[in-house]
Amino acid sequence: MTRRLLIRATGAARPGQLAGLGQAMARSGARLLDINQSVTFGMVSLEALVGLDRDSDLESALSAAGDTLGLDVQAIQVSAEDYQRWSVQASEPRLILTLLAPHLPAGILAEVGALTAEHGLTVELIHRLSGREPLDGGVPAYGSCVECWLRGEEVDLDALREKALALGAMHGVDIAIQEDSIWRRHRRLVCFDMDSTLIQAEVIDELARRHGVYDDVAEITERAMRGELDFQQSFRERMSKLKGLDEAVLAEIAETLPMMDGVERLMMHLKRLGYRTVILSGGFTYFARHLQEKLGFDEVHANELVIENGKVTGEVREPILDANRKADLLREIAEREGLALEQTIAVGDGANDLKMLSTAGMGIAFRAKPLVRSQARQSISTLGIDAVLYLMGYRQVDLEDESR
Repeated sequence: MTRRLLIRATGAARPGQLAGLGQAMARSGARLLDINQSVTFGMVSLEALVGLDRDSDLESALSAAGDTLGLDVQAIQVSAEDYQRWSVQASEPRLILTLLAPHLPAGILAEVGALTAEHGLTVELIHRLSGREPLDGGVPAYGSCVECWLRGEEVDLDALREKALALGAMHGVDIAIQEDSIWRRHRRLVCFDMDSTLIQAEVIDELARRHGVYDDVAEITERAMRGELDFQQSFRERMSKLKGLDEAVLAEIAETLPMMDGVERLMMHLKRLGYRTVILSGGFTYFARHLQEKLGFDEVHANELVIENGKVTGEVREPILDANRKADLLREIAEREGLALEQTIAVGDGANDLKMLSTAGMGIAFRAKPLVRSQARQSISTLGIDAVLYLMGYRQVDLEDESR
């Protein structure tokens, strides 16, 4: 009859420990069923589940090996019922919960632990994606990020995300929850809104200020937000206010557009890692192409201003790129590139981005208004846009090693 033991070894990490424990298990005829090892601040923790089909004194052999290796070793009998329970849990869906903030307060762990327990989820693994904090206690260069792997029976993801959003808002922490799958590590297309996502401005507002019609344009925007106008109506009305604007103003604004925090770093890594990057914007191609030249986007899709005799006419070429068109373009680009929608990511901040965000395999609301954050599956508000890399599962240390 098979005997199963959970081997647990802890102590100060040093070379040769895995080899020594492995030799002790091998001499006893043990079969390896599962194993996990981690080192935190120089302390090693190793757990191995083994099966024994013949009598042996594995416990004594491990104890002797532990004394030699400087490890405290325990061998715990695992019943058939416990083994069956473990097997069932291992087949349950996995969720990835990511915590992001300039600093992560310790109290958030207790709150997250209570939230996951409430939904019947077990925390399987916790590891840090961000780099270590500076010795002087300053804010880490790219924020703090911890990733938790969760296991459990099917849960109400919408309810879990709603509670996580509220909990994060209380503590100034972004809490993102996504389903783990093979697609998470094989995404290849990233689509971005432009205004207030890649740049810290709404270009149409900047144009209106320069043309002396900002109040008129803002009033139309407010009517649209109240639901009195749809996007296309409000866009045409705002554009009409720009009639007569000198084309030279466009170049001046393009040269001074404030980049979003972290956008250069994000684009550097996405391009180096082989992602196709696209701008899908309800703004203007004039400015999207400027960003393309500066940051290296593979393609841009936006609205094209009509300019005649060096002046803006107040019109744009059809079709207007609205919420439906953004989602359609994402699908079309993915199909053209031979990608499944699960391999796509979309990032945006406005209500007109929601259809694009829901179409993508991972939709991220970036520094968005509460309504957009509540409807998007993921959101980032506390860090720069390069925090998208954390939601993709990349560790800062790996990115830095690869870029050297």
